[in-house]
Amino acid sequence: MALRVAVVGSGPAGFYAAGALLDAGLGIEVDMIERLPTPWGLVRLGVAPDHPKLKSVSRAFERIAEKPGFRFLGNVEVGRDLSHADLEQLYDAVVYAFGAQSDKRLGIPGEALPGSWSATEFVAWYNGHPDYQQLRFDLNVDRAVVIGNGNVALDVARMLALTPDELAPTDTTDPAIEAIGSSTVREILIVGRRGPAQASWTTQELKEMGELAGADVSVDPAELEGAVEEDTHTQRNMDVLREFASRQPTGKPVTVGFLFFRSPVAIHGDGKVESIELVRNRLEEQDGRRVAVPTDEHETIECGLVFRSVGYRGVGLSELPFDERRGTIHNEGGRVVGHQRAYCAGWIKRGPTGIIGTNKKDATETVQLLLEDVEQGLIAHREQVTPEAVEALLADRGVRAVMYAGWMSIDELERAAGEKLGRPRVKLRTWDELLEAAERVAETA
Repeated sequence: MALRVAVVGSGPAGFYAAGALLDAGLGIEVDMIERLPTPWGLVRLGVAPDHPKLKSVSRAFERIAEKPGFRFLGNVEVGRDLSHADLEQLYDAVVYAFGAQSDKRLGIPGEALPGSWSATEFVAWYNGHPDYQQLRFDLNVDRAVVIGNGNVALDVARMLALTPDELAPTDTTDPAIEAIGSSTVREILIVGRRGPAQASWTTQELKEMGELAGADVSVDPAELEGAVEEDTHTQRNMDVLREFASRQPTGKPVTVGFLFFRSPVAIHGDGKVESIELVRNRLEEQDGRRVAVPTDEHETIECGLVFRSVGYRGVGLSELPFDERRGTIHNEGGRVVGHQRAYCAGWIKRGPTGIIGTNKKDATETVQLLLEDVEQGLIAHREQVTPEAVEALLADRGVRAVMYAGWMSIDELERAAGEKLGRPRVKLRTWDELLEAAERVAETA
C-alpha cells in the first residue's frame, strides 16, 4: 500500500506541500487536516476582499485537490481532536503547515481598551472567519490609527476608506460592508516606527492608497527627507510617496495620512480609546541594521480606534519543540527537531515572512527532505496505517469531519448567493451555517 502522509493546515503551504507529495510519483496518499470547515487559509480569510486576483491562486489549490490520493478532513483540530501521538500512529509521516495564528502585541498601557484591536481580528472579521463574527467594531469615530508599515496595515487602512460602491462587488461580509459603508471615520493615520525607506509594503499595495474613490492621501514632504534608497524596491516606494507628498487635497470625505519615525507608547482613554501617545524615533545602525531608537519627543493624537499590525505569531503544539522567540516549530530546514517522520512548512517553519508564492518553494524544500528520508529507509509504510483507521478514531471521538464534497457544497452555496448580487460569493460566516451547508451533501447523497 502507498505511503500515507498527513498535512496539517490547508493554506498555501499546506496545499503546495500536498501537491509536491502527490506529484512525487510514489503513489503517496495525502490527508489534509484543517480545523475549519473551509480550506485555503489566509487566501480565503486573510487576503483583502478588494484583491480578487490574489484570491485566484485558489484555482491551483482546487487542481491539487482533484489529484488521486488527496483527501480533505475539515472541522478536525490537531491539539483538540487529534494529538501528535495520534498522527504518528495514523500516518507514516506528518507535515505541519498551520501558519501563524495569533498576533504580536504592542505591550503598552491601554492596549486592552475598547476600540484597540489587532489587525488580525479586523481582517478575520471582514473576511468571514467564523471565530470572529461575534466581534463588534464601532467605526463611528473621527480618526483611526493603524500601527505598522506592512501590507496588512495598508489593507486595514484601505478597507476602512473604501466607499459602499467599492465594497459592493467584493466578498466582504455583509455586516462589514454595512459597518464600513456607514462609518464616520474621516482620517486614517498609518504609523511606522522606522522611516519610509524601511517600510515592508509592496509598491503595488502602496500605489493603491492613492487610487481610492473616497479618500485623499497625505504625506508631509519633511517625513521623506534624508531617506536612503538602498535598492530598486525602496526607490519605487519612495517615488510613490514623493508623488503622494506633491498632491493637493481634492476634498474627498476621508484622508489617509502617513507618519514615520514614531512608535506608540500608550493608548489613553476613559473606558475606551480616546487618544494614542507616540514617541519620535531616530534611526541608528546596529549590527548592520537600521534600528528605531526613541528620543525624548512625544506627541498625543486624538483617535477613537487603534489597529495594531505589527506581525503575526505562530502558536505551538504541546508535544512539539517550539521556538518561543521566533514563534516557529523548532526545525532544521523543515525536519522537526527530535521527531522522526515529522516535518513543517510555511510560516510555522520560517516565521510570518514572504508572499503567498514564497510558500511554494518553502513547502517543496520540506517535501524534498521527506522524500530523501523515504529513500534512505527512515520512513516506510506500515500496515496499520489506513484511511479506515483515521475514520474509526474520529468517529469514536465524535468528530464530524467535513470532507472535500462538504466544502464544495459550502462553496456552491456561497457562489450562488454572490452571483445574484454580482459578487464573487456571499460567505457563510458562522460555524453552524458552515457545518449545516457541508452536511447537505450527506443528506442528498
